[in-house]
Amino acid sequence: MMTFNFDDEKPIYIQLAEGIEDAVLSGAFPEETQIPSTTEISVGYKINPATALKGVNLLVETGILYKKRGVGMFVASGAAEKIREKRKQAFFDAYVKALVQEAQKLKITKEDVIGMIEKGFLR
Repeated sequence: MMTFNFDDEKPIYIQLAEGIEDAVLSGAFPEETQIPSTTEISVGYKINPATALKGVNLLVETGILYKKRGVGMFVASGAAEKIREKRKQAFFDAYVKALVQEAQKLKITKEDVIGMIEKGFLR
């Protein structure tokens, strides 16, 4: 079940696209299965149909979804792996680069950072 934060700076269509990606990753929308129509999404989540369409089209542009004319939108084969790779890169860019830069400023060794990460996984 997707939820939208209407007070978030992140646009609703991006929140929708990420919610669909999450559903693909969790297996709620398996590859080669149909997702709800943009009308169903807009009515079910009380969002503008144009917003729903924009979010779905974003996933079509990135190859996560594809359209079967006259039938609807489907999850592409390989979509889950494509999402994982995209998110791994975003994770690296947003967190790992900053972590390494801060560690270098504080003169924390690579080994110490690895130890801290391992400690974090034990919690």
